[in-house]
Amino acid sequence: MPTTKVYNMSGQSLGDVTLSDNIFGIEPNISAIHASVKNHLANKRQGTQSALTRAEVRGGGAKPYRQKGTGRARQGSTRVPHYTHGGVAFAPKPRSYRYSLNKKLRRLALKSALSMKAKEDKVIVIDGLALQEIKTKEFRKFLDAVGVNGKALVVTPELNENIVLSARNLKGVKTTFAKLLNTYDIVDAKTFIIDKAALDVIEEVYA
Repeated sequence: MPTTKVYNMSGQSLGDVTLSDNIFGIEPNISAIHASVKNHLANKRQGTQSALTRAEVRGGGAKPYRQKGTGRARQGSTRVPHYTHGGVAFAPKPRSYRYSLNKKLRRLALKSALSMKAKEDKVIVIDGLALQEIKTKEFRKFLDAVGVNGKALVVTPELNENIVLSARNLKGVKTTFAKLLNTYDIVDAKTFIIDKAALDVIEEVYA
């Protein structure tokens, strides 16, 4: 059974906590993680790129010069792709890049990502993650106290406005809720910080 340290907001160690073997102790499936991250990034694409084909470019109705006798290649329009101001061959058009993965694969990828973080000793459990007011300076002080630098994912059991607003201006720090975890955010973060209450929610929801 994997274990990790439990800290308070001041960075004092309160002992160890045992993590669920079904969530934090499986053999990571790299293929599942890759598929999930690729799916997440594809679904984030706007797909609004657009260019004009030769049929949509204005002009080009007149033949630029006569068919024969000039020594040049025959041309019927000045709006063909190889002409300046011509249309684009196989022009990109607005489209959706969204596709779905089955639930079992998504669940396996999430557990694999969490297990990787546990194996790398990058999971930090906080007993009572809370702030009395919205204060970025105080949240930065908390991160320094628990030895976090670089990208971090902070997980709370439910919406905690003081935590969310205090962390949003810190570069590389993301906040989310226990029921809204996704593989990409876990893999992207260097450190996984979780409220002890959120840990219980994760073990209940994803077990």
